[in-house]
Amino acid sequence: MANSAIGARLRAWLELVRWHKPSGRLILLIPAGWSLWLTPNAPPSALLVGLIVLGGLAVSAAGCIANDLWDRRIDPLVERTRSRPIADGRVGVVEATALLVLALLLALAVLLVLMGGLPASSRSLCLLLALAALPPVLLYPSAKRWFGYPQVVLALCWGFAVLIPWAAATGSLAGGWPLALVWLATLLWTFGFDTVYAMADRDDDRAIGVRSSALSLGQQAPLAVGVSYGLAALALSLAAGLQGCGWITWPLVLLAAAGMQREAALLRRPQLPRSAYGRHFSRQVQLGGLLLLALVLGQLP
Repeated sequence: MANSAIGARLRAWLELVRWHKPSGRLILLIPAGWSLWLTPNAPPSALLVGLIVLGGLAVSAAGCIANDLWDRRIDPLVERTRSRPIADGRVGVVEATALLVLALLLALAVLLVLMGGLPASSRSLCLLLALAALPPVLLYPSAKRWFGYPQVVLALCWGFAVLIPWAAATGSLAGGWPLALVWLATLLWTFGFDTVYAMADRDDDRAIGVRSSALSLGQQAPLAVGVSYGLAALALSLAAGLQGCGWITWPLVLLAAAGMQREAALLRRPQLPRSAYGRHFSRQVQLGGLLLLALVLGQLP
């Protein structure tokens, strides 16, 4: 009986940080991979990749917990979120807060290890970036209450998944156009897929009175998603070209870009079931991963 209770508690914690849904974790790590494989030092060391993955998982966990704490009174009213651990009472507020602190401490520990391998002059940059990332990460869950495009705030959060790995790999943010373009690509891609994610909740959000880019854009949401994906692929392609990626990069980038446009076009179909938006999200993980594969192969000697 005790083992059963422990197992239930662990399952609730895993659901709280969404580790039972790997797509949401991968979609944060993919832009970090874009960044690492577009630095002048690419390809990155295995140790650096491992630390970035661990740090990304910790920050993602913290963001999920903060989101559920903010939305603990809203989530029970939304079909997609009412079974989350805080919403259905399996995890209490104090317990969730303790797990949030633990996730942030893990992220801090990873940051300290990263900083240990950098020149003294570059350590303060990584620390400043990590501190700058915290306010938008913790603020994003509240944005739907006061801003018509909370997905923009999430996109800014995702942008730090580019900046921090770049700074850790190179010791600076003097990346010029390649860094600016991969950062922009990440913001556009994130805005696109999170707008689609919000499309599944439009009826519930409208009834509750919270906001999203899916509601603000209305019938133009699929068009905005397609434009965002197209510009993201273009920006990433330009960054790859500037960094001298090999020929194998280009057919894979074209395939991924075409796949994104196809997925955006499918959003125009009438009366889509909620499950269609979840499938779209999963396919963005696959297509974003294909773009990462294009960069990895393009950096091979």
